[in-house]
Amino acid sequence: MAEYLIAFDQSWVPDLTDAEFEQAGRRVTALRTEMEAAGVLIFTGGLDPDAPVVSVDASSGTPLFSDGPYAESKEHLGGFAVVDVPDEAAARLWAGKIATACGWPQEVHRFQAPRRRAQ
Repeated sequence: MAEYLIAFDQSWVPDLTDAEFEQAGRRVTALRTEMEAAGVLIFTGGLDPDAPVVSVDASSGTPLFSDGPYAESKEHLGGFAVVDVPDEAAARLWAGKIATACGWPQEVHRFQAPRRRAQ
């Protein structure tokens, strides 16, 4: 099994009416239930676009906190799911279902396998 991140950029979300957003929410809720029943869902959630964002840089040895994302960042993570599936084909299958339920594109990224420590 491998863990994959399925995520979307906030700018990919189309302008939806309240009714369309509610319909997408029902589709996503049904899909979440399906993913839980299949045993593939680790976590999923959308990020609050109105909540404050804090950046932290510890390159100096001491964490320095600043408001907002880095100025050069043009993309903003809108939400994501983490799934544990046998392979990339399965990750793509679930990403397709998520894209269909939400109504906007998704990206699929595989997490690195944990490194084993020398004993």
